[in-house]
Amino acid sequence: METEQIIGLFLYAIPALITGLIAYYFFKEHTKNEDGRRRFLLQKEMQVNAMPLRLQAYERMALFLERITPSKLLIRVHPNSSDKDSYESLLIQTIEQEFEHNLSQQIYLSDECWNIITAAKNATIQLIRKAGLLEKTDSANKLREVVLTEMMEKRAPSDAALSFIKQEVSEMW
Repeated sequence: METEQIIGLFLYAIPALITGLIAYYFFKEHTKNEDGRRRFLLQKEMQVNAMPLRLQAYERMALFLERITPSKLLIRVHPNSSDKDSYESLLIQTIEQEFEHNLSQQIYLSDECWNIITAAKNATIQLIRKAGLLEKTDSANKLREVVLTEMMEKRAPSDAALSFIKQEVSEMW
């Protein structure tokens, strides 16, 4: 008789255990799905809020690249004297100040984009320095002339970086 009671208890306990395990599994999956849904909604909300900031960063860096394009830079920044070295320093200082003013924008840009922008800045500075080292460059106006002539023959370094920014922004849509 005791064996029959134990078997009877097992017959009642087994369905209860199975029901408990199924309930545990469903609650676990439901909780996991809810966490995923909340994460998705939070990420979607953050993306909506971050998109204008990212676009503004790309706009500011595009403006930076336009401003350091040698032809536009030379028109905007006039020499204080006829000394080519002081004018060269003034141009480089202007580029560096523009760059430092936009340093915080790198957190919104991809690493590759930031590296390309930095490379364009450095290439522009190198172009100015190389023009200043030429023997025929003996005054500030001659430096301007040499740099402008160089830009007629080849693309400005900032043009390639600007093209990359445009491509990266177009991929955001």
